[in-house]
Amino acid sequence: MPFKSFSVPVFHGEWAERELNQFLKTHRVLHVEQRWVDQGSNSFWAVWVDYVEASAPAASGPSAAGAKKKVDYKERLSPEDFDVYLQLRNLRKEMAAEDGLALYAVFTNEQLAQASEQRPRSKPELLKISGVGEGRADKYGPRMFQLLNEVAKVKHETSGKAAGEDR
Repeated sequence: MPFKSFSVPVFHGEWAERELNQFLKTHRVLHVEQRWVDQGSNSFWAVWVDYVEASAPAASGPSAAGAKKKVDYKERLSPEDFDVYLQLRNLRKEMAAEDGLALYAVFTNEQLAQASEQRPRSKPELLKISGVGEGRADKYGPRMFQLLNEVAKVKHETSGKAAGEDR
């Protein structure tokens, strides 16, 4: 993973701030770390940026060839699966915040959509979802399984009550 470092002087560092901000605007940033270096009047911020290197210049505009079309999961998923998808998104947000990661580093929206449809309850089932590897399955799978088990339990209890009322 490539990284770039910046030094932003405390005094007269506007040029360095502009350079850093321009870099952040034009790259897909994965992580930023900063440290204060105290050297009196020569003090500065040391900033390290981990980023994804672009393989080709990005096309601009909504009509750019090959641009990914935004997926509306509310339209794509059944109402029941969309409800599960929303719960999985909330769980992903919690896990990402706990680990200080971007949301997609835990699971992508597409992976959550597949999980809401397939409802994996074990590591081998989770590994069948495209892009989910051993690391994600080990780290985040147990909490996903817990949520999906709770969803199944509520569904079972609700369907049992409905069946009992018909008698």
